[in-house]
Amino acid sequence: MMKHQPWTAGQIPDQTERVFVVTGANGGLGLATTRALARKGGHVILAVRDEAKGRRASAQITAGLPGARLEVRRLDLADLDSVRAFADRLRSDHARLDVLVNNAGVMAPPRTLSAQGHELQFAANHLGHFALTGLLLDLLADGSDPRVVTVSSTNHRQGRLFLDDLSGERKYSPMRFYNQSKFANAVFGRELHRRLTAVDSPVSSVLAHPGYTATNLQTSAPYGIVKLLFGRLLTPLAQSPDQGALPQLYAATASDVKSGQFIGPGGMAELRGAPKQVQLSPAAADAGTGRRLWELSEELTNLRFALPTLPS
Repeated sequence: MMKHQPWTAGQIPDQTERVFVVTGANGGLGLATTRALARKGGHVILAVRDEAKGRRASAQITAGLPGARLEVRRLDLADLDSVRAFADRLRSDHARLDVLVNNAGVMAPPRTLSAQGHELQFAANHLGHFALTGLLLDLLADGSDPRVVTVSSTNHRQGRLFLDDLSGERKYSPMRFYNQSKFANAVFGRELHRRLTAVDSPVSSVLAHPGYTATNLQTSAPYGIVKLLFGRLLTPLAQSPDQGALPQLYAATASDVKSGQFIGPGGMAELRGAPKQVQLSPAAADAGTGRRLWELSEELTNLRFALPTLPS
């Protein structure tokens, strides 16, 4: 994979007639992903919590790409009712979906609970995307080369599941719970791959991470040390959102991507560089952990995928 020239967004194949959902599409990696897909003819649905910001992002793209095929739809991933409403509306308007890019995320807020009482980062980064994927899976099965791309982080390698204190009621640390959410993304993407493969589904599950990229995820984090370190001191070392989006764009569009792969930057410590296949942590790839997280997520979202239970 990518043995010769480094892969760039210019190598994205023609995406005309393909339908994408990109969560968190109004800024950062989501905006860069949406713009690159639209440039190649893709019909992109911008799934955003703030519709006004989504409309501004759409206008920004169409100013440079007058023929861009974009829709803006509200989706609050931290509210499972909003996730269901989004999915219902999408199903009423679209007969199929080709690619779902689970991109949106929150990072290092003070301890906050979601509408359903879950810790905010676990709710928005993992549970919302878990539910969204399950609710749209049949539309994806009718798509062309359908894929679910779930965006994790190198931080997944420092993460684990706090099963005895999932909401941080007893002990909360903003970054530890961010790492937990990114670990959950990684575990989910791999477990989804296993379950899709078991039923010979046409849908692929691919993971990606952006390396160290300058986005508003760090600069908007209210947690002081995170905002200072990543939002100011280390910013000169970061790559742009256009560069950081390449792994998820590759995962979403490249013809040689396989279900179950993890795509990240190929440079030193996976911080930057052209996309290539990288490795999940052994803990995230563990089948027993995958089954436990899957069952827990089904319970917390009150959603059952039409996929088999696998032995751990």
